[in-house]
Amino acid sequence: MTHFDTLETRSDEERAADLARALPEQIARARSASGYAESLAGVDAASIRSADDLVGLPVLRKSELSRAQSENAPFGGFTAKPAAGFAHIFQSPGPIYEPGGVDHDWWRMGRFLHAAGIGQGDIVQNCFGYHLTPAGMIFENGARAVGAAVLPAGTGQTELQVNAARDIGCTAYAGTPDYLKVILDKADEMGVTLKISKAAVGGGALFPSLRQEYADRGITCLQSYATADLGNIAYESPAMEGMIVDEHVIVEIVTPGTGTPVAPGEVGEVVVTSLNPDYPLIRFATGDLSAILPGLSPCGRTNMRIKGWMGRADQTTKIKGMFVRPEQVAALVDKHDEIVKARVIASRHGEMDTMTVQIESPGGDDMSYAKSVVEVLKLKGAIEVVAPGSLPKDGLVIEDQRVYD
Repeated sequence: MTHFDTLETRSDEERAADLARALPEQIARARSASGYAESLAGVDAASIRSADDLVGLPVLRKSELSRAQSENAPFGGFTAKPAAGFAHIFQSPGPIYEPGGVDHDWWRMGRFLHAAGIGQGDIVQNCFGYHLTPAGMIFENGARAVGAAVLPAGTGQTELQVNAARDIGCTAYAGTPDYLKVILDKADEMGVTLKISKAAVGGGALFPSLRQEYADRGITCLQSYATADLGNIAYESPAMEGMIVDEHVIVEIVTPGTGTPVAPGEVGEVVVTSLNPDYPLIRFATGDLSAILPGLSPCGRTNMRIKGWMGRADQTTKIKGMFVRPEQVAALVDKHDEIVKARVIASRHGEMDTMTVQIESPGGDDMSYAKSVVEVLKLKGAIEVVAPGSLPKDGLVIEDQRVYD
């Protein structure tokens, strides 16, 4: 079968109609959770039927989730059932606690593994961690969804991993992009031939040179974009043209520090609404940068595509001993109706930090802008007013030009 299910090839109209039914139900679930009692108060769930309707809702940031969890352990009141109702409870650095399930494709990773050609008859050497953090179980759950067997290998003890892969006959790898090379190099050193011909990777950058090295070894390597909180967000298909958004999440690309969508094609922060009924995260900010890729994938999957991971959206920078955050830059823009966007540049002059604030505006009062900069950013800086459309569309609202080496 070319596709995991019929959801992947829906028309725009079918997908919109399905979302119009599913989204109000998910908003209603979220409203019933104590964690959303304040932020979603007064929201009419029935009126939220599309991605456009989500824009008026607040963004949930990981810092807020962490704070809520510290006050109401373990999940901060954001799940639809108590902790004991889940199959697993994980802990990620922070600490952040995430629920986990073992129902069919609970994390939606089966869709990605299917796209990577993994299925019945395959044995997956799963080198994601199983200890506390959920990555190992996320990929194991996906392997079950496609009918593949799993060697729960984790990381380390590479020589044992090589022997196990040889003895068991592993045909596929799941793990970070670079650890597969460690295994293959060790196998070469040991004079062992492995049968791995497919790789499903995540959790790090897959550089083109590394992908090519795997291809030269006869291994097709595809990558996914997933988080511990949300599960699968987007994934590559054999077309290898961007990443296709999963069918059970809604992805928005917004200006960092805000909930305002950027223009199509511009780089911004990835904000995700999950349709998982057990864990209804609404407009959850990932802290990652990406951009929407226009058009449809040649593989026949019809959902929106993104360009993949393009850096971190949390550009918080310390200038003259003071932190400047993307949220502050957004507040500066909101302070003046005529400002289109702004960019803070941190640099050095001699041995002193300097700050320049570039403001896209058709005009305006430099003195007024300077006053607002001090009020909002708590620092004085040079003001540069530039014409609308002049600033780069790279997702940066704070650019640190200082050299630290």
